[in-house]
Amino acid sequence: MTWLVTGAGGMLGTDLAARLGGDAVALTRADLDVRDPEAVRAAVRRHRPAVVVNCAAWTAVDAAETDEDAALAVNGTAVGTLAEACAEAGATLVQISTDYVFDGRGDRPYAEDAPTAPVNAYGRTKLAGERAATAAGGTVHIVRTAWLYGAHGPNFVRTMARLAAERDTVGVVDDQVGQPTWTGDLADRIIALAGSGAPPGVYHGTASGETTWYGLAREVFALLGHDPDRVRPVSTAEFPRPAPRPAYSVLGHDRWAEAGLKPMRHWRDALHAAWPSLLPASD
Repeated sequence: MTWLVTGAGGMLGTDLAARLGGDAVALTRADLDVRDPEAVRAAVRRHRPAVVVNCAAWTAVDAAETDEDAALAVNGTAVGTLAEACAEAGATLVQISTDYVFDGRGDRPYAEDAPTAPVNAYGRTKLAGERAATAAGGTVHIVRTAWLYGAHGPNFVRTMARLAAERDTVGVVDDQVGQPTWTGDLADRIIALAGSGAPPGVYHGTASGETTWYGLAREVFALLGHDPDRVRPVSTAEFPRPAPRPAYSVLGHDRWAEAGLKPMRHWRDALHAAWPSLLPASD
């Protein structure tokens, strides 16, 4: 079975392509600009994939606040074009989305069918992509994820590992709650989902459990052999950003069980398993 992975040079795309091996046609941003409709349609026609996983995205959350049209071109309009091409070719589309489609004002895990209400431009553009993918009429799995880290791109875990070597103490936000998710685990779940015959719809691709950025940073320090108390808790208000962040980004995983698939393991177990692959990039 042939898979086409867009955005294959990114953190998730790299892990996904590596796991798929020779079954993957891995297209980086240099190989395919998803904003080019004709190039997108030509790529799907040429490679005739059974599954397309769209890892291409505008991920600069703060920059989207001042350039929402540019973010929408990648996260919304381009997704619609790709979904239409997949529908015409009979290919399944896996569209990667985000916890930021929710407002973060909840206090229990968001179900897959919970009302969406993004509080920033990035979330609005990703929600537009979800809707465009669904409207195309083909077979679509929307996989919402959050707090990603991995060996092949900049991320919070690697930043904390670097700061541990540079600073005596590090202030980290302790009033945002979410699910740190290893791109390796997410790649495995995407492959399982697309190959399972599970019904189309929304799935939440995040690790189990929950923590804060502060809790995650303490775990990173502990894995490095440093004193976790060198991490000090701070509030979101002390680190203002152009784009507001949801305070509570924990996602529920009921649809995995309904489809007969296992959700991802606990975030701490995943971090420990991923750690050897993260160390070279963190030094």
